[in-house]
Amino acid sequence: MPDTVTSLLAEIAGTGVDNQRGGYTRPVYSTAELDLRSWFVAHATKRGLDIETDRNGIIWAWSGGVGDDAVVTGSHLDSVPGGGAYDGPLGVASALVAFDLLAARSVGGRRAIAVFPEEEGSRFGVACLGSRLLTGAIDPDRARSLTDSSGTTFAEASRCAGIDPAHLGPDPESLGRIGTFIELHVEQGRGLIDLARPVAVASSILGHGRWRLSFTGEGNHAGTTLMADRADPMVAAARLITAVQTQARAISGARATVGRIVPVPGGTNVIASRVDLWLDVRHPEDAVTKFLVHEIAEAANAAALGEGCSVTMTEESFSATVDFDSSLRDGLSATLDDAPILGTGAGHDAGVLKDHVSTAMLFVRNPTGVSHAPSEAVESTDAEAGSVALADSLQHLLQTQSARTDPNARRLLTVDVDALRLTGGERRNATSQCGHHP
Repeated sequence: MPDTVTSLLAEIAGTGVDNQRGGYTRPVYSTAELDLRSWFVAHATKRGLDIETDRNGIIWAWSGGVGDDAVVTGSHLDSVPGGGAYDGPLGVASALVAFDLLAARSVGGRRAIAVFPEEEGSRFGVACLGSRLLTGAIDPDRARSLTDSSGTTFAEASRCAGIDPAHLGPDPESLGRIGTFIELHVEQGRGLIDLARPVAVASSILGHGRWRLSFTGEGNHAGTTLMADRADPMVAAARLITAVQTQARAISGARATVGRIVPVPGGTNVIASRVDLWLDVRHPEDAVTKFLVHEIAEAANAAALGEGCSVTMTEESFSATVDFDSSLRDGLSATLDDAPILGTGAGHDAGVLKDHVSTAMLFVRNPTGVSHAPSEAVESTDAEAGSVALADSLQHLLQTQSARTDPNARRLLTVDVDALRLTGGERRNATSQCGHHP
């Protein structure tokens, strides 16, 4: 029996299950994520693809030989803590099935699947770290020095995963091999539910960034310190969290979230000496995002001052609003029977690559409309429809590329596209001594 997206995802359904939070916890270079990387390599090998892992930990699986001007698809395998089953793996499994469909259709041309590490930024704090390193969007020294909650640096984690951290950084050779990149992803919203369609093409990604705030006060005993004598950073942090909600609601289209807060030392009967929290801010207009961040910084200073504390605010990452290539977007929509075109508030590797290569995205319907949570879902029929849509899109690009170099292929291209519309579609080796997270 040929693989389906559903059967491939069933193979990894037990990998990285989070029994405490629910859903899946698969941080980059953890045992769970390394197992998923091995799972992908095994399936790529079974398909006769040429496999390589580049200096930044990106896995490439090639069909038609390694070389320039390739049509590339792919996604990621890491997750947020307690995330859903589809964010990332759906795009990887769909790519494998799409390559099967292209082989069955005898479609030629150079193509590849790319699997990017640390897309979520859940372990080291910077989203899309693999694609940022590839494109030079982050300084390699900064990336090497990033630490996780246990104090492990990204350099150390990379070394344990078999990647030499000395070579992390811009890779113009690998980047130059990408002619066009298409990323398939579960929709992280309910646009396709409301449109009653299984697949959409992306129009844009909201500008977004992450900031770390550290409130510092005076650690002390919870029982012996009078309320009037306290400099409690937890109270200052709480005041800031409510201010974030108030200020974001006052700006149309803005989203601002404090999703993580860590008190130090974290004892029940201890007044914290420091409280760290992480802020996520998004808006379609980058100037508005920066304005909102400025307003939040002012609120943080006021909250700290009111409690006799101090605060620092550090930008960890920022990605400007991305508008995908309109001609590529419209061409894919037409190829997919006028698929709807939707924007997204979620960041993706395709957005990082957009300033360097022609990129596009496909979204597959999520019947719950929920993402980054255990209730994220994709129905089997939609998952398979997504893989067919991806195969159709890749075939369209490969044949268009062929037509540019072979004038005699132009007439055949029309016939082939008509034909494809009728086509249906139907390890684990991590080492515990490296300190991999579960």
